[in-house]
Amino acid sequence: MEAAEEHDEQLTHFEFEQEETKLKKTREMCSNGCDRPANVCLCGVLPTQPILTSTKIVILHHPHELRHKLATVPILTKCLINCQTIIGRRLRFGSSTLLDSLHNASINDSTRPYHAVFLFPGTASSPSVELNQWASSNMGRININSLVLIVFDGTWKHAKEMVGASYTFLSKFASQVCLDYDAGVDGESIYNSELVLRKEPFGGCMSTIEAVARSLRVLEKPNGIEIENALISVLRTMVQFQACHLKTVKPRPKLSKKGKEAIKSLKLSDE
Repeated sequence: MEAAEEHDEQLTHFEFEQEETKLKKTREMCSNGCDRPANVCLCGVLPTQPILTSTKIVILHHPHELRHKLATVPILTKCLINCQTIIGRRLRFGSSTLLDSLHNASINDSTRPYHAVFLFPGTASSPSVELNQWASSNMGRININSLVLIVFDGTWKHAKEMVGASYTFLSKFASQVCLDYDAGVDGESIYNSELVLRKEPFGGCMSTIEAVARSLRVLEKPNGIEIENALISVLRTMVQFQACHLKTVKPRPKLSKKGKEAIKSLKLSDE
C-alpha cells in the first residue's frame, strides 16, 4: 500500500515537473501594446500615439497570414489610426462600408474622379500607373481627406488571386497604382536587406508595412516623409530581431552552362 502511494506521489511530482517545463517553454508575451513575444518587443519603436493620416488605409488580409509570425499588418494597425483590416480572399460590395460608399458614389456620378487607389503591379490586361504619376495628375482634383489606399496582404501568389477576385468591384471606383518595381530582377531577402522579412519574388516587392509607408510618403502632405520614417523604423527593428535568429547562409556560387552540364553528366554516370 505504501509502495503504491509512493508511486502515485512520484507520478504527481513528475507530472508537475512536466507542466513546469511547458510553462518555461511558453514565450512570455508583451502586454504593453505590441502584443509580441517579450524578447522581440517593439513598444520602444512604435509611435507614442497612433499616427493620424488624411488617407484611409484598407487592407485585405489573407486568412493564411493570421498564422504567420512575420506578418506586418498587426503592427501596422497599431501605428496608424485610419487603418482598417478585412480578413478574406476578395473585396466585394458589403466587405466595407467605406468602399461601398465609394462604389455607390461612382455609380451615381460617372464623372466623379476616383478617390481610391489599390496598390498592385500592373499586367497587360490591367495596367497600373506609378503612384507618383497618379498623385501628380489627381491630387489637385480630389479632397485629400476622402482618399483611400487599398492594399492586399498575402504571399505573392495569394495577392495576385485576391486582386483578380476583387478587380470587378474595385475597377468601378479605384485606380490601380504601383510603386517602382522590376519583374526582371530577383527579389531581396533578409540576408541582403535590412527591410526584408521574407524572400521577395522580384525587385520592388516589399512587405505590407513598407508598401504603405512608401505610399503615404507620396499621398500625405506635408508629413509624408515623417510618417514613412516612423513606419520604416518599426520594420527595420522587426528585421533586426528576426536576423538575430538566423543561421549564416553562404550564397551558392552561380554555375556556368558548362558547369551545370558537367554536374548533370556526373549524376547520370552515378546512376
